[in-house]
Amino acid sequence: MQKVLADQTTKWLYLFIGFAVLLNFTGLFVTVIGPDGALYATIAKGMAQHNNFSDLLVEGKDWLDKPHFPFWITAVFFKIFGINTWAYKLPGILFVLLAAFYTYKFAKELYTKQIALWAALFLLTAQHILICTMDVRAEPFLTGLIIASVYHFYKCLGKQWFLHLLIASVFAACAVMTKGVFALIPIGGAIGGHLLIRKDWIMVFNFRWLLALVLILIFMLPELYTLYNQFDIHPEKIIFGRQGVSGIRFFFWDSQFGRFFNNGPIKKSSGDPTFFLHTILWAFLPWSLLFYTAVFQFFRQNFKKPVQAEWYCISGSLLTLLIFSLSKFQLPFYITIVFPFFSILCAQYLCNLKLESSVKAIRLMQLIVGGIMMFLIIVLHYFFRPDNLTVFSSVLLLGAVVLFVMVSFTPVNGRYKVFFQVCAVAFFVNLYFNLAYYPRLVKYQADSEAAFWINAHNEKDLPVVRSRIGYAFGMDFYLNAPLYFLTDGDKSLLPAKPYLLYADTELIDQYIKQGVKVQRLKTFEGYRITKVNGKFLNHATRKGVLSTTEVVLIN
Repeated sequence: MQKVLADQTTKWLYLFIGFAVLLNFTGLFVTVIGPDGALYATIAKGMAQHNNFSDLLVEGKDWLDKPHFPFWITAVFFKIFGINTWAYKLPGILFVLLAAFYTYKFAKELYTKQIALWAALFLLTAQHILICTMDVRAEPFLTGLIIASVYHFYKCLGKQWFLHLLIASVFAACAVMTKGVFALIPIGGAIGGHLLIRKDWIMVFNFRWLLALVLILIFMLPELYTLYNQFDIHPEKIIFGRQGVSGIRFFFWDSQFGRFFNNGPIKKSSGDPTFFLHTILWAFLPWSLLFYTAVFQFFRQNFKKPVQAEWYCISGSLLTLLIFSLSKFQLPFYITIVFPFFSILCAQYLCNLKLESSVKAIRLMQLIVGGIMMFLIIVLHYFFRPDNLTVFSSVLLLGAVVLFVMVSFTPVNGRYKVFFQVCAVAFFVNLYFNLAYYPRLVKYQADSEAAFWINAHNEKDLPVVRSRIGYAFGMDFYLNAPLYFLTDGDKSLLPAKPYLLYADTELIDQYIKQGVKVQRLKTFEGYRITKVNGKFLNHATRKGVLSTTEVVLIN
């Protein structure tokens, strides 16, 4: 009987993993969200259009902030599939699937196949992973690269190590070329932490780690070359308000340690040491409470006998959490890169539970989490009132409900049934987000909506001028016409009249008062949709917090 239930559980796992993979594609066609997503898409668009894979440019000016790797990958996809929404998001989704693949492989090496399947499912249904595959930035790339590197470095501990060392170093170098040298923290923390805690001194001081550093540096040479070519040999360029800025120094120090110590060119005023502890509560839903329980029980069981335990996941994730918590640069999506470790910790805890009382407590906890998620979605729908639900979307949402009912009335191992039920809840919640909430939300992203309108109505192919409206990169990415930027006091950079101008209503009114011939064409109501609040979410009070921008014809 137990074998039959185990086989059924495995079949359900494969089915749910398949659904989870598809779920991560449901945000593929949702308009790219600014500012970050639209900014990254615009940079990659410029690379693809101008065949310039060396320079990072924003609004025609040199941009020194993030490394090149995600832009290179995205620009290649633009070259192959054209410049559009789904070609921008597809690479990020594929890297999340890479993360799930290597999470499975790593967990299978450390534990069992069933634990590996659960780990992959937990990762693919974690809330911020699903957000990252809809609102693609650098983190999906980083998540896949880091766990892939950790897996191959783990395989380096065996006898046939050189090929794995080579592959691990490639992944690690790509991770560094995605977010900087701090990307090595979870990699080094996982491998180094395990070896140190287990007191495996022979392997700790093995020469292959020095070789790995050399290989990583070699594989990073494309990044160093492009930075040197764009910045270091051009000290006359004004970056961060001054000349003589070194791109290589920024890459190795200012972008990482400068942010950490808050003494670099990019600063933040404050940080909260507990930020990531409470961020995990929602970002790793619906498995966040399970994660905290798994970590507590891990230390409780292994504190007195550390040499008998596996420390890769706990040391890789907690070291990263500690360092990020000490930094003043704290954003929710930073934590996504260690979700593979979280998922493995949760899976091994779940599958190794022995006490029936613990199983019942975990079951109740997950039912409460699933119930809260459904309640919040109902409340959100009541206040937000999206009016764009199609028949197809409704069928998919109904399918998630049917899946929940099927699991509830199918004989599945008792400890696992609730986890499949909660997965069905996660499917419903994120189908709602990707098919109803986000498609309606992006209608209030005025810059991209203006670009769509101009593309459809600019029959004379007039050039377009965008005023310096903050975070309006959606227009830069989606606009098909030549785009110029309104600079105070410098009219020489503007195209010849007539042209279209996209600006806020106040600036348009100023132009009219100054006697400029203005023909108003279209008005857009907008909002900074990455910073929604209660007044915006409530359809009854939304009108009062919207800003107004316009597309006008300047004759």
